[in-house]
Amino acid sequence: MSHISYDTVLSELDDRGIRTITLNRPDRLNAMNRQLIDDLATALDDANADDATAVIVLTGAGRAFCAGDDRRDHVHPADEAEARELVDAIQRATHALVFGAKPVVGAINGWAVGGGFEWAINCDFPIWAESARGFFPEVSLNLFVTGAVTSLLPALVGLNTAREMLFLGERYEAPALLRMGVAWRVVPDDQLLAEAGRVAAQLAALPPLAVRAMKRTLNQTAMTDMRAALALETQATVDGFMDPETTRLLKDF
Repeated sequence: MSHISYDTVLSELDDRGIRTITLNRPDRLNAMNRQLIDDLATALDDANADDATAVIVLTGAGRAFCAGDDRRDHVHPADEAEARELVDAIQRATHALVFGAKPVVGAINGWAVGGGFEWAINCDFPIWAESARGFFPEVSLNLFVTGAVTSLLPALVGLNTAREMLFLGERYEAPALLRMGVAWRVVPDDQLLAEAGRVAAQLAALPPLAVRAMKRTLNQTAMTDMRAALALETQATVDGFMDPETTRLLKDF
């Protein structure tokens, strides 16, 4: 068993080639501060570069997967350059999840909100616990989504349902997400990590060349241009940060 330490993320490799990356701010429901954003991207980059890692399992410690932006630690960008640097950091994790070589099994527990919901959707095989829930508050806050979900969601659920999720910010329970096609599987809470491990072991046993080629090809052909979506999302999010109305809405959220 191999362990790598990051400040807010745990990374553990077992003897089957399965690396479990755990968001580890359980006292804050694994909410996103800048350290967590950077640690996750680095941990994923390290895992994708590690020859011993065949498959990644992504999960959250404690009662949530990731409860979105940490309001307590939120630092509103002072100018456009600072806003763009922050959004680029957020998008870096999606680049590692979606464009990284290794398949990612999501073990989604508790709340997955905003950017945390995006990370769940970025997983290749998202398995949700029965009690898990997700939603996008961004538009209600005068902000915008990231994570290439403007490309991923229409491919997964269709354009009408993607509009519902992104414009209206409805809250969804895991069984509904399964019916919609956002969740791949839903399992009892106490079976989440075991099921994620079982699927990861199936993937780890397959020839890696073919697995990585399949991930790469599907992500380039089954969805619209995710790189273009990331660029458009980044600009829209930067614009939102620069609007004074956003500051007021964030304070009231």
